[in-house]
Amino acid sequence: MTKGLVSIITPCYNGSKHVAETIESVMSQTYNNWEMIIVDDGSKDKSAEIISGYVKKDNRIKLFQQPNGGSASARNNGIRRAEGQYIALLDADDLWLPEFLEEQIKFMKEKNTICVYSTRSFIDENGNEILSPEKCKPHITERDMRRSNYIPCLTGLYDCSKHGKIYLHEDMKSLKDDYAYWYEIVALENSAYGNSKTLAKYRMTSGSVTSNKTKTIKAHYRFQRTFFKENPFSAIAHTVFWATRGFIKFIR
Repeated sequence: MTKGLVSIITPCYNGSKHVAETIESVMSQTYNNWEMIIVDDGSKDKSAEIISGYVKKDNRIKLFQQPNGGSASARNNGIRRAEGQYIALLDADDLWLPEFLEEQIKFMKEKNTICVYSTRSFIDENGNEILSPEKCKPHITERDMRRSNYIPCLTGLYDCSKHGKIYLHEDMKSLKDDYAYWYEIVALENSAYGNSKTLAKYRMTSGSVTSNKTKTIKAHYRFQRTFFKENPFSAIAHTVFWATRGFIKFIR
């Protein structure tokens, strides 16, 4: 492990439309001590070709390729290769503001914590701002995370120097695996802190899992039942709570 180094894990599957913009947002960071590990998950488009161009430009960017196994498999591939003190997950169509890493590391040190996240804004497929930013909860505990996932994946930062690396559950088939990942990190010390500053942009696309409401509601209920081992009544209550949060978020 290299102290101060941030390992940015980016799974990519047919991401040729947006991956260059995502990489550019990392290259624009005011905090320079990072490595970007991009795992091409069996893409059939020109993703690998585009990424390879950036690898030649900046030796902090690394490309690895694997047969299609899903985002959890690709992220775990990247995490295994990570050498940094800090681990961040950034999908191949999302964006960071230039000060993301600098602000989050500073915030983490101020709070003396192993996990931080932040407020995020929303953009459409063309990069246009939509909706209102989703204000983050200032502080969360394991109990909070049992009710809903309060950590937007693209805003989370984990310091693995104390407890070691955490991996995603590949058996979840890339549904709610990021929820389980962040829950297990928060549970390590029963605490994580949210930076109120808007530091990242989440891209909402027509083909995203988030856009398929019925699928995600069913997946959330199954997650509550299988991962948390909740009874049907508690699982329904927490699913309703989660769905209500989502409804409020998307009508602002």
